Amino acid sequence: MSLRVRFAPSPTGALHIGGARTALFNWLLARGSGGQLVLRIEDTDRERSTDENVAQILDALDWLGIDYDEGPIFQAERAERHREMLQRLLDDGHAYRSNATADDVKAFKAEHGGRGFRGEPEADGAVRLRVPDDGATVVHDVIRGDTRFEHVHLDDPVIARADGSVLYNFAVAIDDLDAGITHVVRGEDHLSNTPKQLLVLEALGAEPPTYAHLPLLHGPDGKKLSKRHGAASVQELRDAGYLPEAVRNYIALLGWSLDDSTTIMSDAEMIAGFDLARVSKSAAVFDEQKLRWLNGRYLRELPPAELAARLEALLGRGGLEQAAELAQEKMQTLAEFWPLAGFLVERQPYDEKAWAKVMRDGARDDLAAARDAIAAAEPFDVETVEAALRGVVEARGVKPRAVFQPLRVAISGSTISPGIFESVVALGRDETLARVDDALARA
Repeated sequence: MSLRVRFAPSPTGALHIGGARTALFNWLLARGSGGQLVLRIEDTDRERSTDENVAQILDALDWLGIDYDEGPIFQAERAERHREMLQRLLDDGHAYRSNATADDVKAFKAEHGGRGFRGEPEADGAVRLRVPDDGATVVHDVIRGDTRFEHVHLDDPVIARADGSVLYNFAVAIDDLDAGITHVVRGEDHLSNTPKQLLVLEALGAEPPTYAHLPLLHGPDGKKLSKRHGAASVQELRDAGYLPEAVRNYIALLGWSLDDSTTIMSDAEMIAGFDLARVSKSAAVFDEQKLRWLNGRYLRELPPAELAARLEALLGRGGLEQAAELAQEKMQTLAEFWPLAGFLVERQPYDEKAWAKVMRDGARDDLAAARDAIAAAEPFDVETVEAALRGVVEARGVKPRAVFQPLRVAISGSTISPGIFESVVALGRDETLARVDDALARA
């Protein structure tokens, strides 16, 4: 039987980094083994499971480049099948109806020394699964090893409400069974659910899948990953200008590694090398600064035309190739392009702090001299412009920044830009002189 895995998000919000990693690990496992990946939308929470949230999940997976072989399958649409299997457990005596309340469960535990709740069958009420009195359910986990859950401590879990609508752990077990899922790869926070799902499968006489529970994600401060650590969802990473291939590479490294030294990996290398046995059970650290560094490496490898196309898609405007090529070495994300090099596309307002810092102590005279040198530079190319401006520095007996920084603020509005000589040439003589003249008039 070929390997079959599933990614089963609940559509209660955007796809977060942890969910994206779970999807990626399942995808790598399926693609590396010739198996199949099933997408299941666990939408039984009807109040929070909106069409908009489903669309966000599909959009995030599409942007990440994670495709699937079956689905999306909507859990809510399988209600009839769930009721059928629930009735089977009732008919076979593996489940019973009970009106026991939370207080009844608490009283039972107090009376029986803390052992798990066991109820008596009633004519109506919620449906509980019978847990054997003796023994234990052992979760055999590829990553974490064996975890033993003693039956004496487990309550008979509620698997359906009184109206017949089933609860999460029952629905998941049935859906995994019907889909022929061979490996369940999911977050460590689901480990406590696993014995309940195993008990459902055991009551049905079904073979359980292989389980692998991924470590939790923490921020650099060692606390559970949250919004305070930076971008929390896939869409936020996209909007911040990260490349999907860089994000795939980085989140693959959250708890797994190809070897002890490889950081940058192609999809083919990740697919060929992915192995659950190399996934750590220790919490993985999501550090957006490391992602920025990695993203910068990917950005600098893009051909200029491709970089421009990515920028144009993000910004919704064309004609960016020349500016993109100039900014490429300094960018770590696509979103950094416009603050860095947007002035090459259209004039930007002056940063007043930058102006006040630079345009003083004779800066106007230095800028006027730079203007004359630019006007006389012939031919108008990077080498000639650089020689002309360095000539101004030498002639005036000042440091290079005394000439270059006022010129940079004059043409870009800021003290940060791509190379000053390349920027002047990219703007062209006429536009450069017009901006310098405006700055001289303002000084």
